[in-house]
Amino acid sequence: MRRSMRGLPPKLHDIAYDPGLVVPAADGSPLLTDHYFPLDGGDFPTLLVRSPYGRGFPWAPMYGVLLAEQGFHVVLQSCRGTGGSGGDFHLWRNEAADGRATVAWLRQQPWFSGVLGTIGPSYLGYVQWALAMDPPPELRAMVVQIGMHDPHGFFHAGGTFSLENALVVAMGLTTQHQGVPSFLRATLRLQRHLRRAAADLPLVEAYRPALGGPVPFLDGAMAHPDAGDIHWDGADVGSAADGLIVPTALIGGWHDVNLDQTLQQYERLRRAGCDTALLVGPWSHQSALQQGWPEVFTESLAWLRAHLYDDLSALRPTRVRVQVGGRGAWQDLPDWPPVLRGRRWYIDTDGALTHRAPEDTSEPLSFRYDPADPTPSLGGALAGGKAAQADNRPLEARKDVLTFTTAPLPDPVTILGPVRAILRISTDTGHADVFARLCDVDPRNRSTNVCDGIRRLQPDEEDPATVTVAMSSTAYRFPAGHRIRLQISGGAHPRFARNAGTGEPTATATRLAPVRISLHHPSVIVLPIADEAAAD
Repeated sequence: MRRSMRGLPPKLHDIAYDPGLVVPAADGSPLLTDHYFPLDGGDFPTLLVRSPYGRGFPWAPMYGVLLAEQGFHVVLQSCRGTGGSGGDFHLWRNEAADGRATVAWLRQQPWFSGVLGTIGPSYLGYVQWALAMDPPPELRAMVVQIGMHDPHGFFHAGGTFSLENALVVAMGLTTQHQGVPSFLRATLRLQRHLRRAAADLPLVEAYRPALGGPVPFLDGAMAHPDAGDIHWDGADVGSAADGLIVPTALIGGWHDVNLDQTLQQYERLRRAGCDTALLVGPWSHQSALQQGWPEVFTESLAWLRAHLYDDLSALRPTRVRVQVGGRGAWQDLPDWPPVLRGRRWYIDTDGALTHRAPEDTSEPLSFRYDPADPTPSLGGALAGGKAAQADNRPLEARKDVLTFTTAPLPDPVTILGPVRAILRISTDTGHADVFARLCDVDPRNRSTNVCDGIRRLQPDEEDPATVTVAMSSTAYRFPAGHRIRLQISGGAHPRFARNAGTGEPTATATRLAPVRISLHHPSVIVLPIADEAAAD
């Protein structure tokens, strides 16, 4: 790992490890645990890394080895029902109790100094928030990397089902802990079957060949779209941030599937007065731990040293650091978001995007969305290895995609913060989704996606309804001569499950019906301009 990664700090200690330790879970099930530690004498802080993805590659080299070399005891543990640990895996129900049981075991170890930190990405971030619901007194620091706290919010973004990401996550959770060969076979199987899994009906049965059979937690997530359903009781552990006093560093990517949850965590920690820091880079869920690993590891290590060793030498002076897309430069900020107000660009009937609102009498613009030929997804925040940013011209050439574009910009425009579209929408059936995307169009007419969002319309909404489509957040600089573009369509398939158009539940729908979607005036996109004097 060290030879393949430039930018990592030099090794400080020779290390050893003790594999296959048995730690009792809250119900007594054996949790298999590996212990990495420096060979030098003295007290070292302990880092707890709990994972459902196994304890081999890449977790052992990236967390066990590298962090032990920096002077930490690293306890790398397989969650209940994974990686040889006993019991049955549940997507959220056991993590808080098993985390506390592991800390109780740590207290009995002669090498445990009583100083504890946690670290990890994705679901390894979720288990940290679960432990923080009732944090043990030894917990002195957390590092949540591209992590989630709300499973429902992951599966049902904007009221739609996040189909492709759900399949990728389910594949990883069910196979990665079995070893690299099993994981690679499962990845190839999903790639072969994804198109058919997304096209056949009903969805709850169609996905099974892609994953080698039914996955109970995926069936449950698909069948319960309502966040208030009893199915999700106890799943959202985001309230841990509301009163947390444990210093917590958050790391995200502008194209990460968990970006919105990362920024929600930051906002809640700031309101609670908790010591926190935020780093957001140009990464997707995968690339944060690949191309972004030197920055991610360096940031994480600095936070752990500051709060477990009282070593502030590598800690950056500002609370927030973001990479500004379109420019590629890092920018330090005192807080996030730095821009609290936005500038509006209105859609016009001729495909323009302007600061002037069109006349109320202007005719609406409409398109036909056909779930039998759904608008495809191209780029965006995906958990798999597909490119997050892509040339959107093939997508924009379709008849079911509307685009609105500014004139070439006379000066650069930088946006920092949340992007949203406020749209007046009507449909002829009441059953539709609205997908909105911000793009950067260069002088050669290449259209590159910046951020996006989706919203499911409700049949009982007024017609036309004014709806807000949250398009996530970004830090991006549009150069002079480029144009800003807003895309509007009826979906992004298979990233999001298509709206069947019949009102049937997504999981069990067996019929498809097209819908005509009309966009009325005034409809706008609101961009957080970095120059506050220019905001309205």
